[in-house]
Order: sequence, then C-alpha cells, then structure tokens
Amino acid sequence: MFGFGRLGSYNYFGHVERELVARFAAAGQELVVHVINDLPTASIRRRATRLAEMVTKTAPAGASIHLLGHSTGGIDARLVASPTTCSIPSELLAWIPQLRSVTTMNTPHYGTPLASFFATSRGQHLLAALSMLTFAALTVGATPLRAMSVILGFLRGGDLAIPFKLAMLDRSISTLSGVLDDASGADVRVYLTAIEEDQGSMLQLSPESMDLVVAGFYDRPGVYYQSTASMSPSPTPRKWLNTLGHPWRSVSLALFFGLHHLTANIDERYPCAAMRDTTPFAGDALEAQLVRAFDRSPTLEDNDGVTPLRSQLWGNVAWVGLGDHLDVLGHYRDDAPTDDIAPELRHRDWLTSGSAFNYQQFTALLDAVATGMLTGA
Repeated sequence: MFGFGRLGSYNYFGHVERELVARFAAAGQELVVHVINDLPTASIRRRATRLAEMVTKTAPAGASIHLLGHSTGGIDARLVASPTTCSIPSELLAWIPQLRSVTTMNTPHYGTPLASFFATSRGQHLLAALSMLTFAALTVGATPLRAMSVILGFLRGGDLAIPFKLAMLDRSISTLSGVLDDASGADVRVYLTAIEEDQGSMLQLSPESMDLVVAGFYDRPGVYYQSTASMSPSPTPRKWLNTLGHPWRSVSLALFFGLHHLTANIDERYPCAAMRDTTPFAGDALEAQLVRAFDRSPTLEDNDGVTPLRSQLWGNVAWVGLGDHLDVLGHYRDDAPTDDIAPELRHRDWLTSGSAFNYQQFTALLDAVATGMLTGA
C-alpha cells in the first residue's frame, strides 16, 4: 500500500538496494538487483505472475536467486515460491530450483484491517491520495499542508458520497501532483490509473481473505524464509508536543495515527496473527524475541500504521523493532545536513509516526536481512 518501484528517477527501494549490494560485496558475493514496477493494487495472482516474468527474463542459469518483498510484495514472493502454486504458467517458473531465499518485510501474512477499509469506494480515492502524498514526500520532500489536511479529514470519516467533498479530495491529488517535475508526471498518471482500475489486492489482503490464503499455499522445502516486523508506538502527549512549531508534522502525525487506528481495528474471529498452537510461527522462542525487542508482549492491535505486527511474522524472524511501515525501507526522518548528499541518497520521512527510527536501526535490520539471504545461499 502506497508503494511503487520506480517513478520518474526515484527508486523506492534505493536505500535497501545499496545496503544489500554492499553487504554481499563484503562477503565476497555479487548481488545483482532488479526492482519490479508492479501493478500497485492489482490481485496477488497478477502481481506474482509479473514477478515470475521478471525473474525469467533476468536470472542467469545457475545463479542463486533471492526474492525480497515489502508489504504486499512479500505475499507475491511467497505465492511464486509455493509448491502449491497452480495459477502461474510453468514456463515462468523454470528457475525455481535456483531459489535460495524469500524475505518478507512488514508483510500482512494474515491480512490487515486497513485493506478492508481501502476496498471501499471511499477508501479507493483515499488510497490514491495517500499514494500521491507518499511519492511527493519521498521524491521532493514536499508535503503540502492543505492537501494533507483534506486527506486527514476523510480518513476521520468524511463522506465521499457528497460530490463537492469528492472534488476536494481530487483537488488535493492535483495539488500533490503539482509539486512534481514534468518528467515524473506521465509515470504518476499511469500509476494512479492502475490504482483506479484494479483494486484486487485490497480485497485479498483483508483478514477474512488471508485466513484462506494461509491455509492454501505452503513454503517450499529447501528455501530459507525470513521476515522483518515492526510497530509504531501509541500516541502520547509528548509526541504531539514535539510537533509544536511544525504544522506539517502535526498534521502528518494525525494522519499517521488515523491509519494506525484503522489498522488496530481487529476482529477477534480474524485476529491477523498465527494461531497460538502453530509452529514455528508463534513458539516460545519467538515470543521471547518480541519481549526483548519491545519490553512487553505485543498485542494484536500493535501495528506499523499499515499492518498488524503479529501479521508480519513468518518463517525465521530476522529483525523486530520500533518503526513504521516505510521506516524499514530507509524512508525515515534524518535531520543531518543534506547539502552534499545526492537527492536519491537522502532519507526522507513518509509520515510522522513517532517511532524515532534511525540509521543505526536501519543498519541492524539490513545486516540481519543480508545474513539470512547469505545463509540461504
């Protein structure tokens, strides 16, 4: 959700790509990265097929193959790797014997309540607006306050059935589009059109649908599966005080906690978590790992603003910690001077979540991910 591969000159996975390439090189290995410009909200089957096509086109014979997916991308990777996959043409899976690892980062393995919200007609327009906000914030660091305020109003319960209110939201998208350069414009229009035309994954990522997905496809024997998981802290008066004098941070924090609140709306029948008696996904060792990371046992409601924490746990849990949904990709607030840093190397925040995620945490996360991938190889 909100994500993309490359739009214009901006690489959404650029920070992760550079860090992993460097770690493989330090281990005497060459890592060649291919970023997939996926269909943003299409069905998991369509997205997984595009993933299989990309690997078929790019993977040399005999090379070790690693799949890494953030958010919904992790589900795509698991579907491609699963021995029970029957919806992808076999000629696109000839490389499967070369697959060594599958890494999922903050992936909703057991679904997320936020997907149910975005599957509504109101949610579809909001998803487009939030995607534009993400792209504008990450590429040029621009977060127009009025556009953010309009989005926040609808996230809190605005009625898009009223024509003039829908026009306000569409105008906020136009405002966000206006801060982008012309070179990005065409790509952004294609991206927004894709969101409007196919919302399949929003239906499929609901907790009710993922309840069936978990039962329907399995991990491939001999492939190393690992995951990263994070959650953002609950709002406190101190976090709001830290936004004084920074109007856009205040609105951004409110926007994030609107998403956080929707994601915490757990139905006890579909808790977005592994059953307590299943292994290896919810054993005593994992619970101890979570307690070490957070000084308490996380609840079902704890989340990163998009995905419940316990929905993110799958296979070997390589890293857990405080962070929001995009912090883990290197999109976190960095107050260091940026005059001498190329735009694509700058760490720009997505939304103000109060997680205090920083370079040290990002480094530890990528160390763990690279170690797992090398272990699989």
